[in-house]
Amino acid sequence: MKFSIERQNFHREINRVDSQIDLAKASLFLAQEEYPELDPQEYINILDRMAEEVQKRLTRSPYPLTTIKTINQYLFEELGFLGNTDDYYDPRNSFLNDVIDRKTGIPITLSVVYLEIAKRISFPMVGIGMPGHFLIRPNFEGSGIFVDVFNRGEILFEQDCEERLRQVYQQPVKLEAHFLAPVSNKQILARMLANLKFIYLNRQELLKAIAVVERILLLVPDNHRELRDKGLLYYQLGEWQQASMDLNLYLTRFPDAEDVTTIRNLLEKIKPFI
Repeated sequence: MKFSIERQNFHREINRVDSQIDLAKASLFLAQEEYPELDPQEYINILDRMAEEVQKRLTRSPYPLTTIKTINQYLFEELGFLGNTDDYYDPRNSFLNDVIDRKTGIPITLSVVYLEIAKRISFPMVGIGMPGHFLIRPNFEGSGIFVDVFNRGEILFEQDCEERLRQVYQQPVKLEAHFLAPVSNKQILARMLANLKFIYLNRQELLKAIAVVERILLLVPDNHRELRDKGLLYYQLGEWQQASMDLNLYLTRFPDAEDVTTIRNLLEKIKPFI
């Protein structure tokens, strides 16, 4: 398959050892498909300048909490970044360039901004992919604290994370240990794309949804649900040849999938159109 320049940029960046993936660049290459004129280096430079401003405000050997409070002060008080509670499902919340320009976004994209600033000032942090809400924390043993970037960098402890889950799901949710496990760069990018897929499906922007699924499959080639969904989206568009190809590949790779009968029935319906 021949990729567009934008897709090639994204594919090249993610085709590295995970720790070597530049999360900011990959996020901006992801946004390039929506904004072909986007210059990623412009936003890399902005992140560099933001980190320089934070560095100026830090003492020579700051404590972790001091560093977090300094980033919070700069990012949320001085620059005015905030979580987009007014229009959470605006697709612009998932594009890093828009988040930087508009100073608003959803938990995961605001976290990418924060992680990139922290990386540049040699204060390593990691993403925490809790269900329904994304957090970050300092990347050292026993830190015991989490940062909720969507809520202006609020500092949380483990028991607070359980309360945050309750707020998200509007019911008690038991906090399981794996909810607080660090996630990889590829997992962060896949979650950003999953958010976009959800938005485009709700808006019935099916071609954009397909483009998102294709990038998820670049990140996670063995994600059988995404392969199936790509075929189903092409089916909805009446693109019978491509739908048949994807759905047959799905059945070949995952012959024991629970929905095998449903997919076979769809393929029977497609046959007369091929």
